[in-house]
Amino acid sequence: MPSSVNPSAANAANAADTVTITGGSGFVGRAVVRAFLERGTRVTIVDTQAPPAELRSDLVTHVEGDLRDAAVRAAAVSAGSAGIVHLAAITSVLRSVDQPAETYANNVAVTQELLELARARGVRRFVLASTNAVVGDIGHGTISEALPLRPLTPYGATKAACEMLLSGYAGAYGLATCALRFTNIYGPGMGHKDSFIPRLMRAALAGSGVEVYGDGSQSRDFVHVDDVVQGVLAAWDKQYTGTAIIGSGRSISVLELIDAVRTATGEAVPVTHVPAKNGEMPAVIVDVAKAHRELGYVPDVELTEGLRTVWADFRRAR
Repeated sequence: MPSSVNPSAANAANAADTVTITGGSGFVGRAVVRAFLERGTRVTIVDTQAPPAELRSDLVTHVEGDLRDAAVRAAAVSAGSAGIVHLAAITSVLRSVDQPAETYANNVAVTQELLELARARGVRRFVLASTNAVVGDIGHGTISEALPLRPLTPYGATKAACEMLLSGYAGAYGLATCALRFTNIYGPGMGHKDSFIPRLMRAALAGSGVEVYGDGSQSRDFVHVDDVVQGVLAAWDKQYTGTAIIGSGRSISVLELIDAVRTATGEAVPVTHVPAKNGEMPAVIVDVAKAHRELGYVPDVELTEGLRTVWADFRRAR
């Protein structure tokens, strides 16, 4: 006698094992989706772009469209699903300065609508991609989660607003809401980007050089995408509520980064110094102790080895 299955019960069971990942076709999103799929978790990707072929499986559903569209959001979040990892956003500081209203609509309004959808549909976990730009410029001081929110750009302000929304929904409705403040993320899959590491890789491939603003002493924290995924999974598994900085915990100067790229690629990558940009932060130095203490986060991808993974990816693409 054939067994019978209650369709509504089966759908509820599937929803409970499904994570919605916004921006899941992007650079970081693809890595996060891959990590959940390796666990056997069902994933709903919400993105204007289709996921790459490597991520297409019976466990993946793609909802194509703009998250500002209520129908897209409704299709993306099933009642009782495991939770939301919200990576989609306008992340360009320059674009946010030129288009502050659009940045607010994409970053703050969309986050609010997703949180409300989570509350209404019984979705208990919400992980947000945030930024250390929420605290502004503190010179050569160390950035920690204890610093007050003092953003200096519309982009930083929208992420600060999103963090406050998460805090409010955690306090009022008991959602496990976590804002992970990422530093400069690099790794395989970023060939389409125009940030400094991809530019260095393209220069190494072409045998050309790069321009460096000022004397190149400005420092940044670079975190490999594998370590970012580790942080996301840790926050997810612990159903963590709060903020945590996810970085390498080691800041290096632009010139030190170029030297590391030379070591990773074996190419000369000559440098031309040009006048410094007005308002550029002299340093981004972060403390990852809270993430280690509360999430068990330990960044383990050394910079030169991580850069080799990017170099290999660029060479394959060529």
